[in-house]
Amino acid sequence: MRHDAEKSCESSAPSESVARPERPDHEHPWAMQLVILRSKQDPANHLDVLQAAATAVVRLLDDQRSTRENGDWSQAVAHWRAGWIRKVARRAENKRWDDVQQLDGVKAVSGTAEVRALVPGPMASLPPEVKKLQVGGTQLPRLYDSQHQDAVVTVELTPLADLSTGKAAAQAGHAAQLAYERLTTKACAGDEAAARILADWRQDTFRVCVRLPSEAQWAAAQRPVRVIDAGLTEVSGATETSRAFW
Repeated sequence: MRHDAEKSCESSAPSESVARPERPDHEHPWAMQLVILRSKQDPANHLDVLQAAATAVVRLLDDQRSTRENGDWSQAVAHWRAGWIRKVARRAENKRWDDVQQLDGVKAVSGTAEVRALVPGPMASLPPEVKKLQVGGTQLPRLYDSQHQDAVVTVELTPLADLSTGKAAAQAGHAAQLAYERLTTKACAGDEAAARILADWRQDTFRVCVRLPSEAQWAAAQRPVRVIDAGLTEVSGATETSRAFW
């Protein structure tokens, strides 16, 4: 898959290995909405949802509508990335899911799960198709482990906090985004190894493997990307929620 690397470099935001809540946010917060397809009759597997969310986030960021200087999404994405990389997971089914497909964004599928990442926008003025969707309490069954063991990038979720499917999907999206931004920044600076990894990941359509390590594994591992959540929902205070490596 050919990609315009020069334009991707031009639009690359400053990359950090750690997402920190003390980074200044916008006065009027923006967020990327992650919409999870929910079926009461046949609910998706928890880890599949997290993987689909992470992939959808990176595909949106790598889309030429985001990376090109005059792309349709570039200004919105750049404004959002300049503040907190807020993500809000919502759930939709039936007609409400169909309605969301008409909004600007990118959909990803992983196993039994479908998630659509929407182009970021102000939280105070959501489209009506999004505003009506429920946020809290998105819990889906934990049926089996990741089927993406051969993925280029792996995301790990903390074993020290009990995260709902919706919250965990947002944290997986954060980790995948930071991995993408770090690899892009290093590749644009001439790091050939990072460029190869990024090219392989792009060729693999940005699939992500999500794992749930034990407490001992979590304590022992050192990963290049760490996400520190601000603790606004589900976790108390600044908490390391997810990591990524390749």
